[in-house]
Amino acid sequence: MRADLHVHSNASDGTDPPAEVMSRAALAGLDVVALTDHDTVAGLAQARQALPESLILVPGMELSSRLDGRSLHLLAYLFDPDDPDLAAQTQRIRDDRVLRAQAMVDRLIDLGVPITWDDVAAIAGSAVVGRPHIARAMVASGAIASPDQAFTREWIADGGRAYVDRYALEPARAIGMVRAAGGVAVVAHPRANRDLLVTDGQIADLAAVGLAGVEVFHPDQPEAEQASLLGLTRDLGLIATGGSDDHGSLTGHRIGSHIAAPGAYESLIAQATGSQPVRSG
Repeated sequence: MRADLHVHSNASDGTDPPAEVMSRAALAGLDVVALTDHDTVAGLAQARQALPESLILVPGMELSSRLDGRSLHLLAYLFDPDDPDLAAQTQRIRDDRVLRAQAMVDRLIDLGVPITWDDVAAIAGSAVVGRPHIARAMVASGAIASPDQAFTREWIADGGRAYVDRYALEPARAIGMVRAAGGVAVVAHPRANRDLLVTDGQIADLAAVGLAGVEVFHPDQPEAEQASLLGLTRDLGLIATGGSDDHGSLTGHRIGSHIAAPGAYESLIAQATGSQPVRSG
C-alpha cells in the first residue's frame, strides 16, 4: 500500500481544494492518502465526495501542541470528529490562530511591510489561518519574492522579529485526547527543523503516554535522520509513518513524494476505534 499520510488542502494552509488534492493523490499512484489539515476536519466532507475509486482516504488532522516552549505537531488519525473535548480544543486553537495572525500582521506593519489584516484574511478565506497565508500576503505586497523567504528570523519564523506565540496543547494532553476520541497520534516531522528538533528521549517519553508512531519519511528530514528515526521506532515499538506534507503550489505539488513504511497504514487502522478509512461510494 503506497500511503502518503500527511497532506494539506485549502481548508487550512494548502493552496488546493480537498477535491483537487484527492485527484492529485490518485494521479500520483497512491493507494492511501490522509488529509491532515491544521487543527480542522473541515475539508474531509469534500474529500469524501470527490474520492476516486482507486483511493482510500484516512481522515486526519495536524494538531498543534507545545513541548518545552517549542512548537510540536501531532498527526491525529481516525478519531471521532464529534468528540466534544477534542472539538472544543481545536476550536480554541483556531480562534487563537486568528488573534496570533493579527498580532503578527501588526508587527510586520511596524517593520515596514505594507500589508493589512484584510490582505491576509482575503487569502485565507474560510480556511484555518496560518503563517503561509501571511507569507503569501507578504509576497503580494512586494516585501519578499517567495513565501519561503518569510520563514526566517528576519520575519515570521519561530523566534523571528514578527513571530507571535499562540495557544497549543501540551503533547501528553493532546495524545490523551486523541486516544480518548478513538484516534491514533503520531509525532510529525520531528527532525525537519534544527530549531525544533524532538529528541529520542522526548519521543520515548511521548510513547510512554500513548504516542503510536513517528513520521520518519518526510521531504525536510535528511536521510541520516530518517534512518535514525526508523531505528528508534523499532526500538520503541512505534509505527514508522511518512508523508509528503504537501501544501499544493507552496511546496511544489509534491504529493506522493514520501510515503509510510510497509504495514504502517494497517497498523494505524488496527489501533483506531474512532472512525474508519473511507472508500469511494
